[in-house]
Amino acid sequence: MPDHIDLAHLRDTLDGPWAAVRNAHRDHLDARFLPVYGETGDQARERITRLLGELPVELGIAAAFPAEYGGRSDVGASMVAMEMLAQVDLSLMVKAGVQWGLFGGAVAALGARRHHDAYLRDIVAGRIFGCFAMTETGHGSDVQQLRTTCTYDPRSQTFDLHTPHEAARKDYIGNAARDGRMAVVFAQLVTEGRRHGVHAWLVPIRDPDGAPLPGVTIGDAGPKAGLLGVDNGRLSFDHVTVPRDMLLDRYGQVAADGTYSSPIESDSRRFFTMLGTLVRGRVSVGGAASAATKAALTIAVRYGDIRRQFTAPDAGGEVLLNDYLAHQRKLLPALATTYALHFAQAELVAALADVQGGAGPVDEHRQRELESRAAGLKAAQTWHATRTIQTCREACGGAGYLAENRIPGLKADTDVFTTFEGDNTVLLQLVAKGLLTGHRDEFGSLDGWGRASFVAEKVRAMVLERTAARSVIERLISAVPGRDEEVAVTDRGWQLKVFEDRERHLLDGVVRRLRNGAATKKDRPFDIFNDVQDHVLAIAAAHVDRIALEAFVAGIEDTADPAVRTLLSRVCDLYALSVIEADRGWFLEHDRLTPARSKAITGVVNSLLRELRPHMRTLVDGFAVPDAWLDCAILREEPRRQEATAAYDAAGDPQVARS
Repeated sequence: MPDHIDLAHLRDTLDGPWAAVRNAHRDHLDARFLPVYGETGDQARERITRLLGELPVELGIAAAFPAEYGGRSDVGASMVAMEMLAQVDLSLMVKAGVQWGLFGGAVAALGARRHHDAYLRDIVAGRIFGCFAMTETGHGSDVQQLRTTCTYDPRSQTFDLHTPHEAARKDYIGNAARDGRMAVVFAQLVTEGRRHGVHAWLVPIRDPDGAPLPGVTIGDAGPKAGLLGVDNGRLSFDHVTVPRDMLLDRYGQVAADGTYSSPIESDSRRFFTMLGTLVRGRVSVGGAASAATKAALTIAVRYGDIRRQFTAPDAGGEVLLNDYLAHQRKLLPALATTYALHFAQAELVAALADVQGGAGPVDEHRQRELESRAAGLKAAQTWHATRTIQTCREACGGAGYLAENRIPGLKADTDVFTTFEGDNTVLLQLVAKGLLTGHRDEFGSLDGWGRASFVAEKVRAMVLERTAARSVIERLISAVPGRDEEVAVTDRGWQLKVFEDRERHLLDGVVRRLRNGAATKKDRPFDIFNDVQDHVLAIAAAHVDRIALEAFVAGIEDTADPAVRTLLSRVCDLYALSVIEADRGWFLEHDRLTPARSKAITGVVNSLLRELRPHMRTLVDGFAVPDAWLDCAILREEPRRQEATAAYDAAGDPQVARS
């Protein structure tokens, strides 16, 4: 391992192709944009709304929109901008995401040119605040079964938007409680007595003075665990009249006489095509979770490099927290996973920009693959954030519980991300379904899993598709000798092969179980799927582990600086072996590891921790989170306390120490 790492080269590697967007945030977002501890909900909402209007144009928050409407047609820039906002204030990031990602993004993706011309400029400029009204009290993840209806009347050439019962109320809707003037409302389209599935309408909900419009009931979702600056609310509609041209009709049109038409014949396929255009929400939530994790790790690692605890018998002073193996075990594997997920996110954003950033038609297979990867990574990133931020809280002791040290805010604000933009458990099931059915048209639905005919006809193990650096990965795997015992556990090809083998074995196993269930439980279709649900979730988790490792390998391959490349290679070893160590039960049960090799992996992990210990600070500094953004009291005060303690120890007299 090199003694010196050029931090600028490491930061360049991590900042990637949208480095200019990252630097614009670092340059322009000062203390005004930081969280304020101890605010009331009303104070936080007022502050965040005001700051939303003060965000500099240079940040590229609305960059995904076409230039003619105030953007610059750069989807990747807008995703990276959301990541950076998350490191400053997660309420600000979510509020911006609702306005320009969900509300504006839905108008852009689902609307026609007339909607764009009429509304996008004002949405991008922040002159129209809006909501994304999809989730209902009784239906969250199962969007296809929403109960709100929008029924067309050819006599008036209007739709009747109606909430039939309380469980159909739109709930948890950002921007609804205070600021939203319009909403993209998702409902069941009914015309000529027939339902055509869920569609979206652009619906005014308040007048210019902020009062609810006739038939619209608006409520406040009430106090929350975090994200105090986001005005989540509830919307109900009592036979609200909506003009025909307010249907966002890119994928489904209703003629004046009530005739329905669509370029996509299947209701289900049309619905999931519509949802697929909104995948940016999941990409930005996953990226924001990782950004918050980086901030928490930066605080915990820096604190561990200045905070001392207990005296070693052979040392003259107290020991730094980061010098304890137990502390390294807490932070370094989490840091390695954060690096792996960083490279996976960067690869996902690049794929999103490539698939959705062009002017031509979207490649359907690549779109489905993108949706699957976004779902899986969002689940992995948000669960990792929840675990890691808690670990960082504990690593900072009681100080980590104080609001002034930032971690409690990060913990509270990211907690909802595991169910926001899709419940993680449901998302992993969708990933597994995509793997087992080849990303077919109905990606995004769990319907039909239990049908015996579905299982027999469609479920099959997929050929594993690689993410990036395909030729490099295949070369590394093919170079692995036949006997695992002859290969060092730090051999990259062996690691890649092990991750791939686990995923493939799980895929093949669940195919057999589903087919056996179809043969023996034809009269219990629900049980066919429910009996293998744990297996299905394991497949998806293994899949995400693999794509994260492959993305990490690709990132190392693209790193030009030799010292940075070596450091990243060791971090990648730690990521791969930590995953194997954590799942050693499976590897032992399936004869992928011998007991001796399993024990050896723990020894190598500990050795990697010692090797990486001198570089812990460098690794978090590579994230380039500005000190001002951390806004953490212990990082300012602890050095002064340590100096006072050292003076006391040297003098043995409090009076001398004070002097």
